[in-house]
Order: sequence, then C-alpha cells, then structure tokens
Amino acid sequence: MATEVFDKQKTIDLRKKYIGPSCKVFFNHDPIKIIRARGQYMYSEKDEQYLDCINNVAHVGHSHPEVVSAGTKQMELLNTNSRFLHDNLVHYAQRLQATLPEKLSVCYFVNSGSEANDLALRLAWQHTGHKDIITLDNAYHGHVSSLIDISPYKFHQLGQTEQSQHVHAPSPDIYRGKFREDHPDPATAYADEVRDIIEKAHAKGHKIAAFIAESLQSCGGQVIPPVGYFQKVAHHVRNVGGVFIADEVQVGFGRVGSHFWAFQLQGDDFVPDIVTMGKPIGNGHPMSCVVTTREVAESFMSSGMEYFNTFGGNPVSCAIGMAVLDVIEKEDLQGNALRVGKYLMELLEKLKEKHPLIGDTRGCGLFVGVDLVKDRLKRTPATAEAQDVIYRLKDQKILLSADGPHRNVLKFKPPMCFSREDADLAVGKIDHILTDFSTIHIH
Repeated sequence: MATEVFDKQKTIDLRKKYIGPSCKVFFNHDPIKIIRARGQYMYSEKDEQYLDCINNVAHVGHSHPEVVSAGTKQMELLNTNSRFLHDNLVHYAQRLQATLPEKLSVCYFVNSGSEANDLALRLAWQHTGHKDIITLDNAYHGHVSSLIDISPYKFHQLGQTEQSQHVHAPSPDIYRGKFREDHPDPATAYADEVRDIIEKAHAKGHKIAAFIAESLQSCGGQVIPPVGYFQKVAHHVRNVGGVFIADEVQVGFGRVGSHFWAFQLQGDDFVPDIVTMGKPIGNGHPMSCVVTTREVAESFMSSGMEYFNTFGGNPVSCAIGMAVLDVIEKEDLQGNALRVGKYLMELLEKLKEKHPLIGDTRGCGLFVGVDLVKDRLKRTPATAEAQDVIYRLKDQKILLSADGPHRNVLKFKPPMCFSREDADLAVGKIDHILTDFSTIHIH
C-alpha cells in the first residue's frame, strides 16, 4: 500500500519552498494529493477514489501491470544508450512503423513531446533550407525555447502577439472560428488563409520550412479540423518547398477510436512528412518519437552532424513502448475508445438539449470537448461557469479540466480503459451541477 512521507500541508509548504513558483498544481485553492492510481482511478492520501477523465498520459490505464512488468524486467537486465546494438530498439521501431503509412519509415527516439517537436523543426529546417514556420492560433507544441515561439496558446496568456519569424494561421474551428458550420466549404476557406500567409511571407522575402499542427487541437479547445483541410494546407506548403508536421503528442495511439492516428481522420490521401508522438507512448514513462520519410532523414544526415540522444530509444523505454502497443491490441482499447466515445457523445448531446449553457459538444473517440456558453446565439464563453463545474466535480471525486483560449471547454481525454459506467457517472454529475446553475439563475 502506498504511504505518504509528509502530511498534505507539509507537502504544500515544501513545494512552495523548493519548487519553481511557475509550476502550478491542479485546483490550487485546494490541491489534491495523489499517492497511487490504477486503471482510470486515482487515490488520495486518505484513499479517496477519483475518476480520472483528464489523463491522456496513462493511456492504457494507470500502473498497468503488463507495462510495469516490461519496464522492471528490462531494467533488471540492461539500460544503456542506443550506440550499442539492441533488439528492443529495432523491434519497437518496426512495430511502431507498422501502424503508420509506408512512407513514414524512419524513427528518432527522444524523451518528451517537446523534444520530439523541437527535433521535427530541426529536420524541417535542414531538409528545406528555409526558416519560417506556420502554426495554428491557440496551438501548443511544447515548453522548450523553439516551441514557445510557435505556441500561441502560451504567449497569448502573456498578452503578447506575433513572435519572431513564425506566423500563425486561424484555428480551423468551425464553432468559434472565422468560418463556421454554416460555411459551404470551411476546409478550403481555412486552407486558403494558410495560402495567403505563404504569399505574404514570400512577398517579404521569407521562405516556409514547415506547417505544424496538432492533428486535433487540444489546448486550443478540442478543435476537430474539417475533413480535407490538412490535404489542402499540405498542397500549399509543399508547393513552396515546405513540409507538413503532424503533432500526435496528445491524440495518437488509437484515442480517436476510428483510427490509430488522428491525422488519419482527414482521409487515406493525407500523409504528413513528419509525425511527432509523446505522452501516451510510454503510459507515463518519459519517451517520445519523431517519424519521418527516408528523404527527410537523408537531408538531416547530410548536415554532417551526428544526432545522438543519451536516453532516446534505450532498451527500457522500448520495452515499455512495446508493452503499451501490446495492451492496446490485447484489450481492444482503440475499439473501446470508439464505442465508449460514441456513447459519451450521445449522453452529452442529450445534456445539450436540456441545458442552454452547453453551446457545442464535439469529439472523436475519447477526445471530447463541451463548449460552455452564456448565450448560444453570441456563443459568449462561459469561463467562470466552466471553472465552477471543474471544482464541483472535483468535490464529487471526478477529475476534469477546462481549456481553450477562453478556458470554457470541458475536456474529456481519459485513460483508454474508461467505461460506459464511467461516462454515465461523469455526465450524471455534470447534469446535476448544470441543473443547480439553472435553479440559481431562476431564483
């Protein structure tokens, strides 16, 4: 049984003393202390059970015995760097590639989503010889210096606008964006915005190295791009010698249900030039990967600089990565995401009919957003109400978060073992909370 070393207040005091103040905790008015977790449940120091609706890192479930065992067994044998030959590295690369289109065939293993996206930019710069990056508004691609520049989600929080040589295109959000669900062809309209950005950049003597996008925007508010958007953007970007980077860090590995990778939602005719993956890849173990084409990899090699990553692709990480793939398959977690996700969306749609505070429900598989609004016609974000929902749910032992540029979108991205019963419980509690709100407003 897990035990705590310090009481909760002492943990808070020590955190304030030794941990950087910009490292925030969830529910900072009354943070939760978690000492163990299993499946889709987390447990506090008082052994209170919380339903985890937000943890897309513990992809196959917290502390999955097969994943833990794979890591432990390999740790007992060997953990070293990839300059020695080891079967785990090549076996895992082969397994991972088998989930992707044939053209995406070369892997670079690294340790976090930020590292993966940083390396993806280096590959793009080296391959194209160009410098400019186009990203989407409200994007988030990581915390290292190169990525903060292309993560409007972060610098908008500081009240900053345009950054360096990078530009951002409108988020292809058909609920809140420039082109909405009533537009006859939002995919083309949003892609044309990217084409215009490219033309303006060229007029100023700039050259586009890459367009980078999360296959589904997470921090941007659970945005599902219209089908065909990526194909059209890729056409414009490749026309000027740039590459397309799909960031699957939040949404890969079967989360969307119908496909293994979220970029595949756009259709079989779309293949990115570079794909980055992270978070769920190791079920909580720090690992990530960049997969690209042979052509891009050869360009990177031609720089003459060796690429070496001390921990990337070590035998323990690869053993864990393979165990995650095994569990996804054995437990049909992609199928579960599809079935439970569809059921969750049905429940939320019914809730929307009942509560005017819900402006939109959107999602694929177990990646779902509930957009709260004060006014359905004006779509005014209900930011305070969303925060209130999150805190009230926490009091009822359900962990959910709110995100998006206005922090008004309730985000479901739970471990993939999330069940219909869990969906019933979470939506039932949200229903009670929203009913309370309407009663308060009436009085």
